[in-house]
Parts: sequence; structure tokens; C-alpha cells
Amino acid sequence: MMEGSDHEDSSSIETTSANFRRALQYWLDKSTIHIVPRWITFAILLALFFLRIYLIQGYFIVAYGLGIFLLNNFIAFLSPLDDPSDVGGKRDDGLSLPTTSKEGKEYRPFARRLPEFKFWMACARGTGTALMMTFFSVFDVPVFWPILLMYFGVLFFMTMKRQIAHMWKHKYVPISFGKSKYKDAGKETGEFGGGMAGSIGQTAQHGMGGVSRRR
Repeated sequence: MMEGSDHEDSSSIETTSANFRRALQYWLDKSTIHIVPRWITFAILLALFFLRIYLIQGYFIVAYGLGIFLLNNFIAFLSPLDDPSDVGGKRDDGLSLPTTSKEGKEYRPFARRLPEFKFWMACARGTGTALMMTFFSVFDVPVFWPILLMYFGVLFFMTMKRQIAHMWKHKYVPISFGKSKYKDAGKETGEFGGGMAGSIGQTAQHGMGGVSRRR
């Protein structure tokens, strides 16, 4: 009797967990196109984290670890998928940076090592985890926070300087502005302009013209 009830309880917990993961993945998939609201949500979450750090005046080591984590993800977001300085591993999948003038004239979207959605996901998860850690006193290690702040500032400056030098050396910009488009691209003109709707409209007009001429 008890074994049957335990089995039912475990199966119900697994079903609830599976449904929760499915619903979470569904909403995450729907949020991929909403870039600005996603990053606004992350900014609010990050602001809540620093507000709690300021109010309780503790957990500075957690804040330092979060800063290092966000910086590493930001560098991966700015870096190309195929590092041009890696001469040993050449790729031939069309995602590498152009190496000749002919390739440079062809449009290629910038392929990141860490895509935008995964970058946002990692930042949101890291910030949420750091916020949860501030509710456990075991992570409140006493440190002199100005030293951590100064060290993080130096680390950020040196890392960004190296990344900008890498971008300048290999002549790439980690932003895709999109392929150039013509003014009337995608617009159908002529007798059957507008596809099926245009052809139906033209047929209706010819039919009305024939009726009027008969009258």
C-alpha cells in the first residue's frame, strides 16, 4: 500500500517537473524575438542584486564573482566563432572572418562565439544565482571591497584593451548591420502586382469593364 502511494507521489512530482520545464522552455522560445524586454528584465534583476548588496553591506565576494562571470560572457559575446588568430584550426563552413578582398565584399553576418540569446540567458542565470546566494550567510566572506573593486576595474580595462586590439588587428566589428536592400525590394509591380491578390483584382477590373461595355 505504501509502496504504491510512494510510486504515485514520485510519478506526480516527475510529471509536474516535466510540465514546468516544458512551460519554461516554451516561454523562453517565445522570448527570443523580444530582445529589448529581455535585457530590460536582466537590468532590473541586476539592479535588485546591487540594491541588496548596498542595503546589507555584505556579500562583496559574490558581487566580485558575478562581475568576473559577466565579463567573461561579454568577451565571448564580442569574439568571433572562428578565432582568426588560431592558425591551426581553419573552418570551411562560411562562418569565419574574410581573409581576402573578394570574401570581404561578400555579406557575412558576424558569427559570435556566444550568441545573443545564450549570452542573455547566461547573464540572467548568473545574476539570479548570485541574488539567491545573498540569502545564505555562508557566502558572506568578509573582504575589503575597495580592493576588489580596484582589481576588477584593472581586469576590465586590460581585458577590453586586449579585445579591442584583437578587433583592430583582424579588422572586424562585432555588430551585424544587415545586408543592404534596394528601395523597392520585395514589391511586385506590373499587371499582376501583389501576387494572387493583384491578379484577382486585375481579373475583377477586366470583368467589370466588359460588363460596362456590353451595357
